[in-house]
Amino acid sequence: MTAAQRDQLLAELAELEGPRRKEIVEAIATARGHGDLSENFEYHAAKNEQGLLERKIAILRARLEDAEIVEEAGDGVVGVGSHVVIEDGDGSRMEVEISGLGGPGKTSPSSPLGTALIGRRVGETVEVAAPKGAWPATIVEIRAAA
Repeated sequence: MTAAQRDQLLAELAELEGPRRKEIVEAIATARGHGDLSENFEYHAAKNEQGLLERKIAILRARLEDAEIVEEAGDGVVGVGSHVVIEDGDGSRMEVEISGLGGPGKTSPSSPLGTALIGRRVGETVEVAAPKGAWPATIVEIRAAA
């Protein structure tokens, strides 16, 4: 991941470990004050939310510990952090960001598309070896991460 992507994860982790965790602890304390815990829906919902939050925190911490920080590619070369506009054989265009963080509009550098694009330049056509069959992709535009 790039340094900017690492900073994004660190900010998310700080939000989860700070204000978000405090909100859930307060919700549990409030629900506890409502009486019998065995039939207290608010208490069980808050405890469940706390478990989900702690799991997300553990996942983010593991990602940060295992992360390898890479320099963003420059000189018009696709690399981690690049935003790439590609065109398939039918003329359909798609924009993706090469990112180890995942999410909408992002592709992993180790995915078939990411692997095909890394190190390439505008105008090059690559063969994407996808599970449902290979397809051509022409690189139309490369932008650095904002």
